[in-house]
Amino acid sequence: MQEELIIGTLLGDGHLRRKTNTLLEVNHSYKQRDYCFWKCSILENLVLTSPHIRNSGVNRRSMRFTTQSIFALNRFYDLFYKNGIKIVPGALNLTPFSLAVWFMDDGSKSGGSIYLNTQQYSVGEQNLLRTFLLDQFGFVTSLNKDKTYFRIRVSKKSALQLCLLISTYIPECMSYKLLI
Repeated sequence: MQEELIIGTLLGDGHLRRKTNTLLEVNHSYKQRDYCFWKCSILENLVLTSPHIRNSGVNRRSMRFTTQSIFALNRFYDLFYKNGIKIVPGALNLTPFSLAVWFMDDGSKSGGSIYLNTQQYSVGEQNLLRTFLLDQFGFVTSLNKDKTYFRIRVSKKSALQLCLLISTYIPECMSYKLLI
């Protein structure tokens, strides 16, 4: 379960930092503090300090925690980072739980559609993610231009299937993102 959470977090808002060993940094808005604590509880044997409030600008507060810097996380760094920049790995086995975490980090709904806010990735990486979603779950997606960047749009039919697949993994504090 921890590995799946880490994968979903890295596809979403998570960051790794590495010197000799690697640590995972998790940041969420203060509004999502319960979600941050939920993640921390799953990773509790890797974390020394529980999430804390971080002032990140004028009237902007977030919740943050990091794991210990450990050898076991090095493989995730090697998979998700190239020359210090986060990338989408060429091969990735998503599970319903890792998909749920990614959705909670980067998902949003509008009408009957679901969007995965993947603007930080190149179009090529987004197309790779779309291939993973199609091949592993049968989800039909497209790229949707959001201002100057693209993000993944899950078709209305697939959006409902996605929500049904991941709903059992979504804590109550994040259920507002689901279509169901």
